[in-house]
Amino acid sequence: MIITQTPFRVSFFGGGTDFPAFYEKYGGQVLSTSINKYCYITVRHLPPFFEYSNSVMYSQIERVKNIADIEHPAVREAMKFLDMHELSIIYDADLPARTGLGTSSSFAVGLLLAFHSLKGKYADKKRLADEAIYLERALCNESGGLQDQIAVAYGGLNKIIFNSSGYRVQPVVVNDENKKALDENLMLFFTGISRYSFSIQAEHERNLEVKNRQLLQMKDLVDEAEMALVEGRVDDFGSLLEQEWQLKREINGSVTNPAIDSYYARARKAGALGGKLLGAGGGGFLLLYAKKEKQDSVREALSELLEIPFGFETGGAKVLYYMPESYVLPWEREAKG
Repeated sequence: MIITQTPFRVSFFGGGTDFPAFYEKYGGQVLSTSINKYCYITVRHLPPFFEYSNSVMYSQIERVKNIADIEHPAVREAMKFLDMHELSIIYDADLPARTGLGTSSSFAVGLLLAFHSLKGKYADKKRLADEAIYLERALCNESGGLQDQIAVAYGGLNKIIFNSSGYRVQPVVVNDENKKALDENLMLFFTGISRYSFSIQAEHERNLEVKNRQLLQMKDLVDEAEMALVEGRVDDFGSLLEQEWQLKREINGSVTNPAIDSYYARARKAGALGGKLLGAGGGGFLLLYAKKEKQDSVREALSELLEIPFGFETGGAKVLYYMPESYVLPWEREAKG
């Protein structure tokens, strides 16, 4: 039996420049961090005593004989990709899916880590990120950038740089005092809206060329925000989030709606220096930067929303529990008669 733990992520700057159609031509970069909210995946081989051969439990329960009949695309394609058979797979998480925290990529990375571990094989962070990108973007044919899989596999506060040769992960070197100040001044609120990001991501992908100016500005904000954080100008980091959000709204009108605009305006009026809706947009979590003396006012202004306390984490995807199995493959059982 294997249990993996994979963090969710908060993307601060540069989202959208991580699409190959953009970064292969102009280069791209994002600034993001993993947070101490996680998804957990338990995988074990299923004993041959049931009418079904595979069991998958998430928001639904699937019990099937053939892998091809599994409805969850990531599970089905990952099992085929890594040649996995006769499994029980259980998913659990600290926060809901489809909310802009990279939950689908956390699931993909955690699932692949569990599969490799069940086979007794080591998969490093780069392999996990690369295989999760391949799983989601190629095998499942889902629209989107490439930052999420990398962010949750590696963990930590990083600048991820993209170009025609691929990507590299560059940790943001910042002292504990500045990092703590940023952590304490960030607030996270759940809008109550869950959504599939694929249609929003697909529209973003169609807009890549015509919204070139905004994307280049978002790319530049990554360096500005990193420098502000390193130099201890943490409030400037918060103000730059306002610029990021407005650029994101210009690129794709689907990222927001009147309710979200109202929440954001009220938070700003209450003292938040900046903020943004996380992920593709359309719902999910609203990230805000507010100095400590303004946070109670922001909470009061958004009293109908659920605030989620969180902190940074540095571990990335990892195995929480490992118990070797004495498992005989089906064709080995047949050979033994």
